[in-house]
Amino acid sequence: MRVAIAADHAGFTMKDDLAVYVRELGHEILDLGTHTADPVDYPDFAEALALELTAGRADRGLLSCGSGIGASVAANKIPGIRAGLCHDTYSAHQGVEHDDMNVLVLGARVIGPALARELVAAFLRAGFSGEQRHIRRLGKISQIEARYSRKS
Repeated sequence: MRVAIAADHAGFTMKDDLAVYVRELGHEILDLGTHTADPVDYPDFAEALALELTAGRADRGLLSCGSGIGASVAANKIPGIRAGLCHDTYSAHQGVEHDDMNVLVLGARVIGPALARELVAAFLRAGFSGEQRHIRRLGKISQIEARYSRKS
């Protein structure tokens, strides 16, 4: 699986640790930065990651900022992105299985590295169930996106 990974300065250390871990799990990493602890703006990295997924250059995404909230909000502005902020393994796999979550968002100032690795493993192992009720609900989400998307 091709996994895009990005973070702001607060999530930089977690991003680098998770990049190594994801490679150890046998996945390909697309590291979109940031590459230092110098202050940057999380929306820039959330957008870059989301665009890699929507363009098909990555299958899943891992995104980190201080709390995870800002990066989650920013990523979810891109149509087709279903980013979820998770602090427990159930949500990390259930978000994929039921909601076809394609971006796992982590708060680097909220969780530690061991839990982050557990969440990433659960997220990457999970697959969308394809159950009709979940397909129906995702269709409704797509309709909401379409209704409120700007027309070019």
